[in-house]
Amino acid sequence: MKILIALVVIFVIAVVMTMTGRGGGNFYVVALVMAGQVIHQAATTGQFILMLTAFAGMLIFHKHKLVDWKLALVIDPPTDIMALVGGYFSGYLSGLTLKFILAALLVLAGFLMLLKVSDKPILKQKRLGYWHRTYGDYAYVVNLWLAIPITGAVGLAAGAVGISGGSFKVPLMVLLCGVPMRIAVGTSSAMVAATALMGFVGHAASGHFDPQWAIPIGLVALLGGLIGGKFAIKTKPKNLKKIFAYTTLAAAIFMVCNALFSS
Repeated sequence: MKILIALVVIFVIAVVMTMTGRGGGNFYVVALVMAGQVIHQAATTGQFILMLTAFAGMLIFHKHKLVDWKLALVIDPPTDIMALVGGYFSGYLSGLTLKFILAALLVLAGFLMLLKVSDKPILKQKRLGYWHRTYGDYAYVVNLWLAIPITGAVGLAAGAVGISGGSFKVPLMVLLCGVPMRIAVGTSSAMVAATALMGFVGHAASGHFDPQWAIPIGLVALLGGLIGGKFAIKTKPKNLKKIFAYTTLAAAIFMVCNALFSS
């Protein structure tokens, strides 16, 4: 019965999260913990789901030319490498510690989603470490001095607790790099897929993969990702920011309560 409820919940999360370019690993892990999985297995299953849903969304966004592949190839490798490290070494942290780390990340992600963002391009003189990028009708500047270290730190934490870091990558691209919101969402989907793959490999290598849960839930999430990607083309992601912020903070409160009462 629990897995049936989890299937419905995961499907809804996959649709909504894909629409905004955020992996939704925070929600997946919380839902799986509520369904009865231990935190390490939930983190692994969450990465597996993320990998499938993000790939599905990426296909839709790519079709509509909303994925800046060059940007993704420059700022995403540090995230992927550190996600692999975080996923592998998560086995050295207790479940209680992982729950508190996840809760802290959820709070930060929630407040980031409440920030007002602007699609205005950042205009700077050409300097070392500032990449002037043109994609379609847009022009923006990527501050590599900030983008690369931050994405690496996000990958380490995200890989450890089974989330994608998409909640942080979209604000990073929009706030620090001046990337238009729609392109940031599409590009984030591509990066989430790669990060989730590396995090999943790290977790699976530690022996936390449970195929009886992951495969049926992953297939349902894949369908949700395809549907969510199609909805995203017709929906403005910023209209959902406050809803996601408050639900993310609610998930953080649940995770803290779960950690306290199960310890």
